[in-house]
Amino acid sequence: MKKLLLVIAMVAAGFTANAQEANGQTAKGKWLIEANTGSWTTGNTSFSLRSIDGNTAWSIGAEGGYFVADDLAVKVGLGFADDGFDSEFVYKVGAKYYIASQFPVGVDFTGVSPDGGDSVNFIGLQGGYAWFLGDNVSVEPALRYNVALKDGQEGAFQALIGFALHF
Repeated sequence: MKKLLLVIAMVAAGFTANAQEANGQTAKGKWLIEANTGSWTTGNTSFSLRSIDGNTAWSIGAEGGYFVADDLAVKVGLGFADDGFDSEFVYKVGAKYYIASQFPVGVDFTGVSPDGGDSVNFIGLQGGYAWFLGDNVSVEPALRYNVALKDGQEGAFQALIGFALHF
């Protein structure tokens, strides 16, 4: 619970902070395309591959966004996952803010539509660090928590390593 409150506080601080002049990568009018690698949990738009007991599970997805203001991007994402038994389609809509143009925090609505099951929705809270490798590329390790919006469903922590193109 303390971690969840910390992530919420980070997101709130990120949206109320007065950022200094934005880096060129996170300036108003720029675009963002992200691909994440991460843990296998419900509601991901990441790339993953694992094999357990001879069964292969995989996921693929990406996210994109547009900077509507310096350091503030509005984002959408799509993903698909299959564990050999069930598959699911994932979509996201949210925002990402770069505190001091270096520390990305995000909040989004995530919808998961499993094949042959009931849809599940999450509010995703994410925080991390952006390591800019150049003018157009960043590596962004992050921690994420998905808060389940349906009774009986559990939230899920994720550890992600994101790769972003800024143009």
